Amino acid sequence: MMVRFFTLLCTTLAFTAVAHAEAPRTFSEAKKLAWGLYAPQSTEFYCGCKYTGNRVDLAACGYVPRKNANRAKRIEWEHIVPAWQIGHLRQCWQSGGRKNCTKSDAVYQRAEADLHNLVPSIGEVNGDRNNFSFGWLPVQKGQYGACLTQVDFKAKKVMPRPSIRGMIARTYFYMSKQYNLPLSRQDTQLYQAWNKTYPVESWELQRNQRVACVMGHGNEFVGPVNMKACR
Repeated sequence: MMVRFFTLLCTTLAFTAVAHAEAPRTFSEAKKLAWGLYAPQSTEFYCGCKYTGNRVDLAACGYVPRKNANRAKRIEWEHIVPAWQIGHLRQCWQSGGRKNCTKSDAVYQRAEADLHNLVPSIGEVNGDRNNFSFGWLPVQKGQYGACLTQVDFKAKKVMPRPSIRGMIARTYFYMSKQYNLPLSRQDTQLYQAWNKTYPVESWELQRNQRVACVMGHGNEFVGPVNMKACR
């Protein structure tokens, strides 16, 4: 399932076109490039549901909409480290929120557009996740049907399905180092545990290589990349 999730490109020609693209300067540019990084028929992040184009095959993966059936049918691009966490301590955010940072802060713009932090998500789960932090929750089946990701709105916590926990941890470590984002002691301990318990697999290495060819660098917490292969 996860190997199919990161079957990012359909042909060598498609890979070459993306590999020679420049790193996105804005979130809008990043979303356009992200569609090219992932195969037209692929698997979304939080629930493992297949999608074609922008439409999710909910029945095939046993997903049951919690509240917003229309949003559940479409793919949205999700920041693993949410935009709020990237920007809320910056002056631009305090002076005008996310829109102001997107418009006026070059560092925030680069972080918001970083493809290492961007994954395809069922729209409803993306919306429910909001800017909640990740953590452990008591297992309660059925919130989204067969989907194993859970959201606790009262506690403002999300427990992702097991197969993506390691990648989430390594993305947080990368974003923290790359953009000087603080991590609490609690989050650091959690992500260290996830990083150890869910080690890097081949699909994550492949994704890291392909994203590196666009961004110009890989996520060092995933592993080394071969930039010569991008040429």
